[in-house]
Amino acid sequence: MLKVPNHQVAGHKAGDGKLGPLVDDSGRFYKPLQGNERGSNELNFYTSFSLNTRIPDHIRRFFPNFYGTQLVEASDGSGLQPHLVLQDLNFRRVNPSIMDIKIGSRTWAPQASEDYIQRCLKKDRETSSLPLGFRLSGFQIYQNRELGFWKPERTSFQSLPADEVKLLLRKFVSSNAYVNLDSKPDCSFASIVYGGSTGILSQLLELKAWFEDQTFYHFYSCSVLIMYEKEFASNGKSPCAEIKLIDFAHVYEGQGVIDHNFLGGLCSLIKFISEILTTPDGCTTEASSKEIQKNQIYFENGTT
Repeated sequence: MLKVPNHQVAGHKAGDGKLGPLVDDSGRFYKPLQGNERGSNELNFYTSFSLNTRIPDHIRRFFPNFYGTQLVEASDGSGLQPHLVLQDLNFRRVNPSIMDIKIGSRTWAPQASEDYIQRCLKKDRETSSLPLGFRLSGFQIYQNRELGFWKPERTSFQSLPADEVKLLLRKFVSSNAYVNLDSKPDCSFASIVYGGSTGILSQLLELKAWFEDQTFYHFYSCSVLIMYEKEFASNGKSPCAEIKLIDFAHVYEGQGVIDHNFLGGLCSLIKFISEILTTPDGCTTEASSKEIQKNQIYFENGTT
């Protein structure tokens, strides 16, 4: 039986007669296939990516598994509609803390219509996309069994300046300060979620290394999803920290050119997380300056 996902933090949501994604009990995610160019673009990307033998396995793991398309009863009551069948990224997770981060200072492709470009450009300017190279699209932070999740409205954080974006990235890995935005987060879980050989930063750097070379695709308006289990971290267990790329309705062929827009935004995000790891109080140390400076230089040069 299909149902509305419990842990969706951004995008179109099912329910109340609206069309949105559904999940089943076997770990599959059913995303409505849009009946316009976006739908065909996303299907073409998943088909191309799944058949591309030049994509290394260590990179494939950052993308949802693709199981084709299927006609299922749409969430808006419109009957059988085509859906992409994908991996449910939160299947078997208990109380995941999740952050959806849209990457790139430019969320529109040059191939898009002038009207669409203008709408995206307006939003890019009004949010942190243009100045930072990424913006927070949505998030939820697990608090505890009594309080559940902190899941603020996206309008409250999409236009925040750099220091407040960093504050939210710190709160994401803290045991406190998930309700009062003015309180100081303790970053209790930064080292085991963001840090370590299998942590978020390591995964982002692995992805960055691929984007420094890959010229197959250009990713516009695509997000990095960051997930972990705070309850596990609190009990000394592995937090199951993981990143996945999602939303490929605006992916185009790279035509032999590096995707500087996505790579620049990725480097900017890496810079923010690197600084949190090396100096949780928000100051930059000499030890971290080399890698941070390298990523910042690329962000500034790669998105001009």
